[in-house]
Amino acid sequence: MTTKLGALIMAALLVLYLALAGWRAVQFIATGEPVAIAMGVALLVLPLIALWALWRELSFGIRSHELVKRLDAEGRLDLGLPLMASGRPERAAARAALDGFRAAAEETPDSWQAVLRLGLAYDAAGDRRNARHAVRRAIELSRSGG
Repeated sequence: MTTKLGALIMAALLVLYLALAGWRAVQFIATGEPVAIAMGVALLVLPLIALWALWRELSFGIRSHELVKRLDAEGRLDLGLPLMASGRPERAAARAALDGFRAAAEETPDSWQAVLRLGLAYDAAGDRRNARHAVRRAIELSRSGG
């Protein structure tokens, strides 16, 4: 719950910052000076890009959380990896188990559950790039009924 609250606070602060930057952009444009207008346009474009990125990350977080809850409800969330005292899986054990999770995802490529478990295993192994890719794929599969 603390992570969600932190993400919401950061999102709210970013939206506030973007609103202030947008207001400053309008002020620059209103001056009529060519350099100020160019700065104002840039200040409008950059917040739009930031809003798009914020939306993309928040929707990824929401959708991935929903899938993890569904996987847990199915009783398939436990990856069977040894845990450290913190409750996180041991990285070395996760790396060693990756081939099994990859094989399971390849055997059932339309199963969002198998692909999500692969993403969780990548995350446990410390490979965030492949973890995000796998979770995005699981989200796509869940939308298409896989």
